[in-house]
Amino acid sequence: MFEFLKKLWGSKTDFAALLKSGAIIIDVRSPQEYDSGHIKGSKNIPVNLIHRDVEMIKKWATPIIVVCQSGARSNMAKSILKRAHIEVYNGGSWMSLKSKI
Repeated sequence: MFEFLKKLWGSKTDFAALLKSGAIIIDVRSPQEYDSGHIKGSKNIPVNLIHRDVEMIKKWATPIIVVCQSGARSNMAKSILKRAHIEVYNGGSWMSLKSKI
C-alpha cells in the first residue's frame, strides 16, 4: 500500500542520504559551465557525451545523481542512464542540489 501511495503522490528524494550511501554526482553541463561553479566532488560528463560513458558509469555500481543548470539536461541524462539500467536520480539544478546537501 505504501509503495502505491508513494507512486501516486510522488516522494521526495533524500539526496543527502544517497550521497552518504556512496552516490556519485554527475554534472552534465558543458566543461565551461562546470568550471564556472559546481558541487565539490562531482564529475563532469556533458549530456551530449553521457551515452559514450555508460559502460564506465555502470562499473561504479552506485546510485547516480545527475545535475545541470535547470534540470532539463539532467532529465535527458537520467533517461539515457535509466535505459542502461543504472540507478539514477535527477537532482535538477546543481545550485538547488547544493543547498539540499
